[in-house]
Amino acid sequence: MNSQIPTTGPRPVLAPSAGPRQRGRNIIAVASGKGGVGKTWFSITLSHALALRGQHTLLFDGDLGLANVDIQLGLMPNTDLGGVITGKTTLTQACQRYEVGGFDVIAGRSGSGSLANIPLSRLQVLGEDLVVASAAYDKVILDLGAGVEKSVRQLARAAGTILVVTSDEPTSLTDAYAFIKVTILERPGTDIRVVVNAANSTREGERTFNTLRKACEGFLKISPPLVGIVRRDMRVREAIRNQTPILTRSPNADAAIDVEAIADRLLAGA
Repeated sequence: MNSQIPTTGPRPVLAPSAGPRQRGRNIIAVASGKGGVGKTWFSITLSHALALRGQHTLLFDGDLGLANVDIQLGLMPNTDLGGVITGKTTLTQACQRYEVGGFDVIAGRSGSGSLANIPLSRLQVLGEDLVVASAAYDKVILDLGAGVEKSVRQLARAAGTILVVTSDEPTSLTDAYAFIKVTILERPGTDIRVVVNAANSTREGERTFNTLRKACEGFLKISPPLVGIVRRDMRVREAIRNQTPILTRSPNADAAIDVEAIADRLLAGA
């Protein structure tokens, strides 16, 4: 596994740390370098777990290229992020209550890539609006698009914490490292933590994390902590297929229990 992440090339020179952020500290961005690692499912399940713990929670679908939070939840929103971007509605007006999970949702524009190329200046305004809206919540989960494009990185700036979701696939590890590298170069001191998803076992999940950690320590001089491992579970696919949160459909599933443990660690400040 150690050969899956590039270990050659010049080491980046990091600028002095910008220090802790104050605004948007309750916004948790969920990122991944690669698509298909279960990022959106994790964002939904984490939002649900936080809501079950009494947290007033908002789930924001920030995947501007391929939004699908509403699809996984079986929602048919009257308004979405597209209306916010065009100025037809506000973030507050685009917010919809998801009663099954007990949290609020701002949906993206499903099945459309029209938001992927919006100007960075508009994304900056959107991020600032999200920070303002976050004041009404205990926690905001920001489901980012996959990749390291400028649009993804710009929206991530609104978050106080970034959870990078990866799996044991070589491309997933490589792309997760790339996301961490670019983020740290642009914003030294960013609170980045790692989630290993779809691990065959806790031990294998730890091996996956250690591969990523060693690359970060060796070339970025940082050691992002592991916030949790989510075990591979066939009931995840069943929940997605039935457009029902796993904490509702199969609350005792291994994956459900693992995400709840991550929610507990985040609330404990670990």
